[in-house]
Amino acid sequence: MRWKTYLMIFLLVVFAQEVRTDNKLTIVVIKGFQFSAQEITIKRGTTVRWENQEQRQYHNVWFEASGEEEPDYLFPDEFYERVFDEVGSFPYRCGPHPKMTGIVHVIE
Repeated sequence: MRWKTYLMIFLLVVFAQEVRTDNKLTIVVIKGFQFSAQEITIKRGTTVRWENQEQRQYHNVWFEASGEEEPDYLFPDEFYERVFDEVGSFPYRCGPHPKMTGIVHVIE
């Protein structure tokens, strides 16, 4: 019986790290120096929320290719949201950790 409890806890932890989405909100988790998931496809008008679930590390979500200035840092338990109203592909990265990259594909 005890192993079932441990298995259930393990599965909850593993699947809690994945991207969660509903009709108008998609959540990307920042943890372990990576965006989970690195590539997402959403419908136009959807809000994406990046949640920093690190214990001590700061990050940000920088759409550098779009010509934007580097944004403020997200500290643990903070989040950043952006609504995507245009169709296209939008690459981003973490300013302080350039190997952390992701892309948002927006469709009709």
